[in-house]
Amino acid sequence: MSVHCCSAERPERTDIRYRRVLWAALAINGIMFLVEIVAGLMAGSVSLQADALDFLGDVANYGISLFVIGMALRYRAKAALLKGATMGLFGLWVISAIIWHAVYGTLPRAATMGKVGFMALVANGVVFALLWTSRKGDSNMRSAWLCSRNDVIGNLAVLLAAVGVFGTGTGWPDVVVAAIMAGLGLQSAVQVMRHALEELRLEKPREQILSEVRH
Repeated sequence: MSVHCCSAERPERTDIRYRRVLWAALAINGIMFLVEIVAGLMAGSVSLQADALDFLGDVANYGISLFVIGMALRYRAKAALLKGATMGLFGLWVISAIIWHAVYGTLPRAATMGKVGFMALVANGVVFALLWTSRKGDSNMRSAWLCSRNDVIGNLAVLLAAVGVFGTGTGWPDVVVAAIMAGLGLQSAVQVMRHALEELRLEKPREQILSEVRH
């Protein structure tokens, strides 16, 4: 019994460690947003611009996660709902950008896409490793890890798009990758919001029980 108690990690220690991880992730994503948005506009790449906005969304998501650490489950679940909605809006924005670039047939610069895409992959790989232990946490912690996972997948796709643009001389690989990223964003948004709603449903009976005990 005593061994089990000593080996169990205290919630406050977990919160402190998770807070530090989120601050590191927030800083990395903030820097990469600035790098990718400038590079994406200069290169005319919709996939880089989509990835840049994804970085910006992650900055907001990590900021919300930092704010609700240590709060009751219902507040963390509500924050996760907000983050899920944000991820969904990001997916819809990318879809609109895809339509615009497909109509006008833009040709992005493959070299810039490859260089910046690789930088983003390294940055997101670091964040992914930092958040690995949070993948099975509550909806709020899981949403942060899902964002990181999607970022790594998106960066790999951007690199493939750069190769495709270079090889075909068209912008269609860039558009296809952006579409994949939009799909991932919408899928993750649904997962996060569903998990958060389940937590809110579980929290209501607990609140009712506590209220009856108090009275």
